[in-house]
Amino acid sequence: MTGLLICAALGIEAHAIRRGLPAHLTDVRVVTTGIGPRRAARAAGHLHGQGAVAVVGFGGAVAAGLRPGDVLVADEIRFRGRTHPCPWAALLVEELVRAGLPARTGPLLTVDHLVREAERRRLAGQGVRAVDMESGPLARAAMDRPLAAVRVIVDAPRAPLLRPATLARGLAARRTLTTLGPFLMHWAAAVAPEPVSVPLRKEPLP
Repeated sequence: MTGLLICAALGIEAHAIRRGLPAHLTDVRVVTTGIGPRRAARAAGHLHGQGAVAVVGFGGAVAAGLRPGDVLVADEIRFRGRTHPCPWAALLVEELVRAGLPARTGPLLTVDHLVREAERRRLAGQGVRAVDMESGPLARAAMDRPLAAVRVIVDAPRAPLLRPATLARGLAARRTLTTLGPFLMHWAAAVAPEPVSVPLRKEPLP
């Protein structure tokens, strides 16, 4: 592996990801960017290195086919009128599905506010599957580096964010985040621009 940088908005997300990573790694870094496009843009200015970048954390679904607990791997990131393709999404989704996780691909839109129900319907009509608040600026900063944006869904059209059940959904999503680290490592190895000694696993992780 030539290096993997994992970006999470919240400390709780970063902590969950670190829990699932092997100890004493030297080529994987997990950083906390802060919430929202502005903080993500500031953090993006300090992202150095040549390895793969993964933006990982919680997200909100706008498409009816996504439910809390599902994992969306963006095949494109939309932000302020620009679209950033993620051509390696299918490789990661295939691995997650093989391991039994409910993973999907689709467009991810980065927003700067909480999306309400009427806006969910409008965005779904535009082909958006989920929203977050950080991936767009980080995708711009990644340039030509391999990029993955992975969001564990916490709220959805039939499960709004501001409800008592959100806490339980958030805890379940955090548990899912703890499982993602090894998959991201194998993905980064598989998309590295030079030969690596760690191939993508062909069997589910324990």
